[in-house]
Amino acid sequence: MLERLEKLSRSFYLRPTITVARDLLGKYLVRRWERVLLIGRIVEVEAYLGANDPASHAYRGPTRRNSVMFKEGGHLYVYFTYGMHFCCNIVTEKEGTGHAVLLRAVEPVHGASVMARLRGIGDPGTDDIPLPSSIVLSLCNGPGRLCQAFGIGRMDNGTDLCGSTIWLADSQADSPFRIGSSTRVGIRKGVQRRWRYFLKDDPFVSKGKPVSPASESAPS
Repeated sequence: MLERLEKLSRSFYLRPTITVARDLLGKYLVRRWERVLLIGRIVEVEAYLGANDPASHAYRGPTRRNSVMFKEGGHLYVYFTYGMHFCCNIVTEKEGTGHAVLLRAVEPVHGASVMARLRGIGDPGTDDIPLPSSIVLSLCNGPGRLCQAFGIGRMDNGTDLCGSTIWLADSQADSPFRIGSSTRVGIRKGVQRRWRYFLKDDPFVSKGKPVSPASESAPS
């Protein structure tokens, strides 16, 4: 697996956000953690389109919190939410655009035992023993779980994905897959946009329920 992965170039991220979001499916999130590479195959994402999207953190323009979203595509935007966990996003398009794609779920591919310990559900003495499938399935099936499993936190906000700490990669050896779409999860505005993309019938997709457009709140 490791020798077949090729780091994505800057040009991948500078394309239209919806195109990038769909093309992220099947790509690999790679994190250098101490002496281990943590690797997960991306199976679910959501696009957020800045000033064109009331659900986006960048909707009202740059702030101290969202400033990384306005960097050139290919940077990692990390934020803390609900006072509980971090979420990570892939910044897209040219500098100043304010668009990004939330990583919602990945399939653990390498380093699952380390991911489990980072999640607080692993046994430090069982590196050579395969984890139960029930644990593997739940390691990264949600944006908060994903960040915890990959050790992604506030210090990673602004990371250049063309660097050597956290990056995305492609593999030419993957099998074809089908892409599904839906409304996004856990938002109150812009809920009619079907900007959540996922691998159909993939068991590693999160259990989050898309929002019904009928429940969209009135503009504030």
